[in-house]
Amino acid sequence: MKNLYFTVYIEQDEDGIFIGSIPTIQSCYAQGKTQEEMFKNLDEVLRLCLRNNKPDNLENTKFIGIQNLEIAYA
Repeated sequence: MKNLYFTVYIEQDEDGIFIGSIPTIQSCYAQGKTQEEMFKNLDEVLRLCLRNNKPDNLENTKFIGIQNLEIAYA
């Protein structure tokens, strides 16, 4: 068995809830009252996502980066 490593985006909403998402896995996100709870929930979601998306298919998927986008907003 080999280990897989994923980049996780972590945000916190206005109520203090932590939201984690894995950008390389479609619809793979979870939340929790603490970061620990969020990671526990995200681990469960990721395992479910990997059932349908074999890890071999993920080896060519890589995180590129984050970029800011500026728009005019009225």
